[in-house]
Amino acid sequence: MSWYCETAPGHPVHGPYHDREYGFPVDDETVLFERLSLEIFQAGLSWLLILNKREGLNRAFSGFSVDRVADYDEDDVARLLGDAGIIRNRAKIRAIMANANTIRALRTDAGGFASWLAAHHPRSEESWLKLFRTRFKFAGREVVREFLMSTGYLPGAHTPDCPVHAHIATLQPPWMQIP
Repeated sequence: MSWYCETAPGHPVHGPYHDREYGFPVDDETVLFERLSLEIFQAGLSWLLILNKREGLNRAFSGFSVDRVADYDEDDVARLLGDAGIIRNRAKIRAIMANANTIRALRTDAGGFASWLAAHHPRSEESWLKLFRTRFKFAGREVVREFLMSTGYLPGAHTPDCPVHAHIATLQPPWMQIP
């Protein structure tokens, strides 16, 4: 996303995400769940809109606590559909709830979401897409690709000449650890 490295620095909303989060390795379950959810909400919309609604999304989805969201019911769906501070899309909301249940199940099946990702790394983008579609809802090509780039599993979040790229390299994200 070379355009992001050219346009995000200094931007009041894009800048902090570009400089401190995008492409950095992540293993915290809540952060992984939030990032996947944000990518799902972004589908068909602008990333700026999602970043502007991020605080509202975190509030509405219990800070992206996997256990709390996994326990949401129809009353929560109605509450969320009435919340103007978020993206009010029934299919996306239901996907977030289903994915919380999937992530909770991964604790037993694979030792957690981060362990599941690590166990399947490295993979081609196409192979990741097929794998995500076996487990997760709303796992389209761009959602999966951006999620994996944003969490350090696929390269491409930053151009090689971007100063953030150099910083991320010191953290050895998974995509840099390919044998």
